[in-house]
Amino acid sequence: MSKRNIRGAVALCAMALVLAPLGIAHADAAKDVQVAGRALTFLENGPTGKAVLGVVFDPSKPASVAEKNAVMAAIGGGMSAGAVTLTGKPVEASAVSGVSGVAALYVTTGVNVGAAAKAKKLITIGSDPSCATSGACVMSVSADPKVEIIVNRAAAAAVGAVFKAAFRMMIREV
Repeated sequence: MSKRNIRGAVALCAMALVLAPLGIAHADAAKDVQVAGRALTFLENGPTGKAVLGVVFDPSKPASVAEKNAVMAAIGGGMSAGAVTLTGKPVEASAVSGVSGVAALYVTTGVNVGAAAKAKKLITIGSDPSCATSGACVMSVSADPKVEIIVNRAAAAAVGAVFKAAFRMMIREV
């Protein structure tokens, strides 16, 4: 193999390594949103029918914007998840304190709106487990490689979220 081919192969590998985390993080946005929607149906007095899911992103963070785009594309004109049909509404992180008309917020990775969402009594859902374990989100959902739902008890209590007993047996609480 010539030096030119080796350099080309190294450059291609480097590019793949740089782009791989973005692809992995958003490869299953549709599945994650489906799990999030179903989780919302396990709330006592949770949303039914049509509900708006605010998708919170930070426009200064390319990964956050990419995840927002993937989630919005997954929801499309409406995504049915059990008894609820979700529609999406992009929400900049700086605008969370003024958001209205949303049933819950889907928080993209690397964005923290915990205090603003708690003040509005909004349930926050993220795809990053650290969002829930840190208390920045009420719950985190992940569908790949297997479904995992983590609920932060303190964050849930702070927004008045009470989950049905059947749901609590399927999740991990922190």
